[in-house]
Amino acid sequence: MKHVLAFDVSKGKSTMVIYNHYKKCEFEGEINHNKMSFKVLNEKICEINKLDGQAPEIVFEASGVYSRPLEYFFQKEGYAYHRVSPIEANLQTATMRRHKTDKSDAHELAKSHFRTERSKTYQEDAYYQQMRALTRYYDELDSEIINLFSRMHAILQLSFPELERLLSKRSALFLNIVQLYPHPDEVLACSRTVIRNRIKANTKKNISLARADAKGLELLHAAENSFPAISKDDVRCEQVRDYATRIADLKDKKEKLIKQMVDISKERIEYQVFLSFPGIGEATAVRLIGEIGDLRRFQNHKQLNAYVGIDIMRYQSGNTFYKDKINKRGNNKLRKILYFMIQTMIKLRKKTNNHIVEYYDKLKTQPQGKPHKVASIACVNKFLKVAFHLITHNITYDYEVASTCS
Repeated sequence: MKHVLAFDVSKGKSTMVIYNHYKKCEFEGEINHNKMSFKVLNEKICEINKLDGQAPEIVFEASGVYSRPLEYFFQKEGYAYHRVSPIEANLQTATMRRHKTDKSDAHELAKSHFRTERSKTYQEDAYYQQMRALTRYYDELDSEIINLFSRMHAILQLSFPELERLLSKRSALFLNIVQLYPHPDEVLACSRTVIRNRIKANTKKNISLARADAKGLELLHAAENSFPAISKDDVRCEQVRDYATRIADLKDKKEKLIKQMVDISKERIEYQVFLSFPGIGEATAVRLIGEIGDLRRFQNHKQLNAYVGIDIMRYQSGNTFYKDKINKRGNNKLRKILYFMIQTMIKLRKKTNNHIVEYYDKLKTQPQGKPHKVASIACVNKFLKVAFHLITHNITYDYEVASTCS
């Protein structure tokens, strides 16, 4: 057995212990996450490497952003390591009586490594790390847009509630009109021609003069019948205008992020496979790659299911049986993308041939038809199974071929 280096990670530092192959502690100390400490750590690892003729086993518990500097150091120096999830670490180090401190946690992690078979952590290519960062950035912008829409809605109910009934809230035209006319009095102060010209001039997408005129006329009729709860000089009119501007900017940023992800993914087989499925566009394809990462690190599609969190959780004790349900311990962001992807596929059933949608219809129409959500998750399972097969064999989706291999 090799030497074992175990780390209990906290903010900006780690408690480190070194155990020899006799399961005896040789070193206990603390390292800071900086260049000097990592240089000393590297020297220690090199000494052990010379002594044993092989690199030591390295194990630490994943602790979000705090363990990233330590992990990046191991990746940069080319050391293999074992990154353990907090749930795994808790189960593997559990004892009847436990004294919890940073030092004791490091010791327990090292001791458990002698009796537990842990697979080395798969080190993903930099491409997948960038894609995950871009996808998470995209999700943050999306959450911010939802919050801003909620705030804007609350003020519009006071200043110009008819606007939300006049136009689709998610359209660029709606955001432009909110910026131009957050209050009906501002509409009534302008002529039909001025309103038409302002709408056309401030809409980035090509809008015909006739459509701009039609929207301007609808806006005038809505303003004439509107009874706002605040005046046009109220500060909240400026506030709602600001919200609309920020939402428009964030939506532009989201589009740029998708374009950036597409540009670096065009030659990747995963992108080509996902894009070949009916109902999957560029945005969904790159977000799937960002959340799944390197799919080849999974040995089979069942491991991928567990990563997503749709593997079955079953409980039975004596005569007590609970209804089977999905685990939900996996990647909830990825699960959400996959669920809505299936809904899009179902909506496009009349336009495309898709065996996953056919499977959904089969589940719904069998003697004891499955509920919508149950059938949708079953379709997610089928999609992951087919996608895993196609990506690992470097082939794109084909309706006939995919139906036979699923």
